[in-house]
Amino acid sequence: MTARIGVIGCGNVAPAYVRNGARFRSFEIVACADADETRARSLAAVSPGVEPLPVESLLASPDIDVILNLTPPAAHADIGERALRAGKHLYQEKPLATDLARARSLAALATGSRLRLGCAPDTFLGDGLQAARRAIDAGLIGAPVAATACMAYAGPDLWHPEPEFFFQHGAGPLLDMGPYYVTALVQMLGPVARVSAATRVSRPWREIHSGPRRGAQFPVTTPTHVTSILEFASGALATMVMSFDLQAHRLPVLEIYGDDATLLLPDPNTFAGPLWLKRRDSEPESMPVDGDFADNARGVGLADMCEATESNRPHRASPGLALHVLEVLSACLHAAEAGRRVAIESSCSRADPLAPGESL
Repeated sequence: MTARIGVIGCGNVAPAYVRNGARFRSFEIVACADADETRARSLAAVSPGVEPLPVESLLASPDIDVILNLTPPAAHADIGERALRAGKHLYQEKPLATDLARARSLAALATGSRLRLGCAPDTFLGDGLQAARRAIDAGLIGAPVAATACMAYAGPDLWHPEPEFFFQHGAGPLLDMGPYYVTALVQMLGPVARVSAATRVSRPWREIHSGPRRGAQFPVTTPTHVTSILEFASGALATMVMSFDLQAHRLPVLEIYGDDATLLLPDPNTFAGPLWLKRRDSEPESMPVDGDFADNARGVGLADMCEATESNRPHRASPGLALHVLEVLSACLHAAEAGRRVAIESSCSRADPLAPGESL
């Protein structure tokens, strides 16, 4: 059976999900809603078969099986809870919630209601990171020793017309972009055991540089540069830099170092390659990246959840994974505030890799 999806939140990411709905057999997007009803109407106008509805009507509709929550992070927990209490399965954009307690409550509510709960990012299901996972599992780099992850640029205030939420509690570079990197690392190296970190707010005020509010200033209420050390249960160590403060750099996006070779991974906010293997005293070797999810495949995690619901198997973008990643990111902020290492209470299993030709 094809799951019927209702989208709540019709902002920047919504069109990609709606466009991709046609490529997956396990779901179809049939309705959309937004607190700003003009946004819902605009999305529906360019999306045949998608009906704009008020939020309450969408939640109450018996014709909708799953809520796809694409609201800003501050609304994730509230909308998610309303969706679950309405008896709908739920797939959230990242993070699961802006604080760990609310995220745990959502997961408990889903479990108690026997409803599915999934959460982005699903880029780890893309061809690039799936190929990297296969390379590591095949022992091509030997035993993983360490990793480097870096997302750093001058900030979304340069291009986003309404960038304030990126600089508020529950976002910043760590919670906005960190989920992509930590999710990828957990899929490659397993769960994180401890973290330490340092943070700073480089500028307490930012200026909007595009759109109708160009020139307006707004306050910054969350760290804009975070340097973390992640200690994995496997013994591997990762250095991670997440920043909205750097004008330029030459740090690697994502690399994993084994005792035999190094793997140069693609940007974990994308689905494709390139993927390179670098051995000592040799030039990097391009690795094959094959599959069906090399382009912008936003929605593959939702498709996997819908197919898993139908076939009664665990889905890959699971609440356990999302909770672990959120705890790791939250613990980085706590470690910086406390000036000490912080132990991670949760754990999670690596998701099963996609089988070649697996249909969603």
